[in-house]
Amino acid sequence: MRTFVLRARAAPTDSRRLLAAVGQDAHPEILAHTLMNAIFVAQSHRPDVVVYVVLESTADFSRTIRFDANAMHALRGFHEAALLDTIARALDASVGMGKEDTRPVESGVSVRTVSFERLAQELAADHQLFVMDRKGTPIGEQAFDGNPCFLLTDHIPMPKKTFHGLERLGAKKLALGKTMLFASQCVVLIHHALDQR
Repeated sequence: MRTFVLRARAAPTDSRRLLAAVGQDAHPEILAHTLMNAIFVAQSHRPDVVVYVVLESTADFSRTIRFDANAMHALRGFHEAALLDTIARALDASVGMGKEDTRPVESGVSVRTVSFERLAQELAADHQLFVMDRKGTPIGEQAFDGNPCFLLTDHIPMPKKTFHGLERLGAKKLALGKTMLFASQCVVLIHHALDQR
């Protein structure tokens, strides 16, 4: 199983604001591009992939949307608008939820009111955590055991205190080169590197 977590610090948890923000400063299109590259391949989808998208621009709780490629059957396409629409429907389903509640949205998609930090703590129990860092171990030199989980961010870098917290959870820094890349590009390079093994 390959797991990806995309922390979207600027992405609104209100569906209308999210859709209206495409092409604006919040850049929710990054979410769709990352999902597209994590889950889909030509004329099919990748099995054994889970993607968590954590939206953090909120008045109450972060929203974590889980996409399980093995269980997804109802997507209305893999283009940007269709994927953003799925995220918007998950946000609509989350209205009125309390802290750390979970609701199903459609096959393979669920939404939960849980923070990035809490999600990382939970995943650390049975996943090998990796955080992208240009000064980390080059991906070609890194060994992968069990269930690797790759922690990504949108266009806003993770705070330094987050890196310290992830290190305490055992997360390892992983480098994909010296150039800062979009999360969607990182996903492609990670899949390619693992596919070669």
